[in-house]
Amino acid sequence: MSAGKLKGLVTVVTGAASGLGKATATRFVNQGAKVVLVDLATSDGQNVADSLGKNCVFQAADVTSEKDVREVMNCAESKFGGLNVAVNCAGIGIAVKTFHQKKGLHPLDEFSKVLQVNTVGSFNVMRMSAELMAKNPSSELEERGVLINTASVAAFDGQVGQAAYSASKGAIVGMTLPIARDLAPLKIRVCTIAPGLFDTPLLASLPEKVRTFLCNTIPFPPRLGNPDEYAHMCQSIVENGYMNGEVIRLDGAIRMMP
Repeated sequence: MSAGKLKGLVTVVTGAASGLGKATATRFVNQGAKVVLVDLATSDGQNVADSLGKNCVFQAADVTSEKDVREVMNCAESKFGGLNVAVNCAGIGIAVKTFHQKKGLHPLDEFSKVLQVNTVGSFNVMRMSAELMAKNPSSELEERGVLINTASVAAFDGQVGQAAYSASKGAIVGMTLPIARDLAPLKIRVCTIAPGLFDTPLLASLPEKVRTFLCNTIPFPPRLGNPDEYAHMCQSIVENGYMNGEVIRLDGAIRMMP
């Protein structure tokens, strides 16, 4: 898929009702792609899809559910004729210490839930996307599809209270290369983006003083990332056919200190 070739590509974007996923769905539709916008039924997904026009449809799904993700794939095939790109942006995070003298142990169910949504959910979407992409015709060097995952700088520089989140994102980093190798015979590429601090609804809820402090920790540019810059990176991965099996930090050179 060479530069400027997003037009007509069928894309699934999870976690697309807000933040990085919404920015990706928006950019891809504006570039001529057809998008299945995936988020929870309780999200603003339908309104976002409606605002993006006829080339975007909303499919409510829990990414950890085999049944729900199967329905996402069926939607891509029935509405748009197949699947070329899948972008995993769905994810959750918590801030809990492994053990706190006053608050006690990190609840095991909370740790499991973060890994279930972030890691297992991403893998669930990847495996079913690959199955559908494998149906695409392909010449000798022409690819059948592209899978893009979202990790985090927390995979490398996890902070206090981020044991669950860092573990879930580290697992996404760790499975990037083996899945790229798994799917190479099918001509499906796999890459992961590890974002730093982005101006998403989560960070928007923080006090201005905290936001300013965070910006000052970023070497250059000293600001929060714009979600469209993440979306632009997704576009670049799709358009650059030699990018495969790689984890890309998108973080303004930040290295989080403890």
